[in-house]
Amino acid sequence: MGLLEGRYAVVTGAASARGLGKATARLFAEHGATVAILDLDAAAAEAAAADLGPTHVGLACNVVDKAACAAAVDSLMSRWGRIDILVANAGITQPLKVMDITPQDYDAVTDVSLRGTLYMSQAVIPHMRQNKAGSIITMSSVSAQRGGGIFGGPHYSAAKAGVLGLTKAMARELAPDGVRVNAVCPGFIDTDITGGKLTEDMLNTVLSGIPMGRAGAAIDVAGCCLFLASDLSAYCTGTEVDVNGGSLIH
Repeated sequence: MGLLEGRYAVVTGAASARGLGKATARLFAEHGATVAILDLDAAAAEAAAADLGPTHVGLACNVVDKAACAAAVDSLMSRWGRIDILVANAGITQPLKVMDITPQDYDAVTDVSLRGTLYMSQAVIPHMRQNKAGSIITMSSVSAQRGGGIFGGPHYSAAKAGVLGLTKAMARELAPDGVRVNAVCPGFIDTDITGGKLTEDMLNTVLSGIPMGRAGAAIDVAGCCLFLASDLSAYCTGTEVDVNGGSLIH
């Protein structure tokens, strides 16, 4: 029996084959959930969903567009009748130094992580409140906690720190309605975002700061999302779960 049998889950930014979202969507499906993969590209989202099996759904959604988030959720509600889990995974990063961040860079990075998390949460919250149940999982980063220094620039750290504040405030507000909100803080994970962009020297520097001596894998993050989505974490809300191999112990 899967941990998410009979549950309906939405995962944003989950079309990338080696990404955290896809790994999470796959693990949820293996545990019995019906999953909707939301991504900018409709065809990619549909292909990623089909990859999980015929019952899963792929939809185009730009998470920085509040109306698009509402439309995606409306479409899923008419199909499913309920949404139990949201994983607000969509995010982008840029390895820039503080003086190199342009207004466009700032908007791009903060909008997807922070505004996207807010808008997707706003779209699902009324339905979760009605059911007096739900789990929202947000994606922060070790870079928010330790002040960058891995891959993303200061604007990425700021966006992911904002996600932590938003998560905790939503958790406090929604707890009386039976809706839980928790953040996952990945450390250095081997995905397409980081893959191929680091020199060997940079990689060795990063690994030397990880007591476990290896980069994380997408499944390491997916496992934590599964815990937070399931009843195993029924009394956890407003938490930040570190998945960083010991690179930040605090």
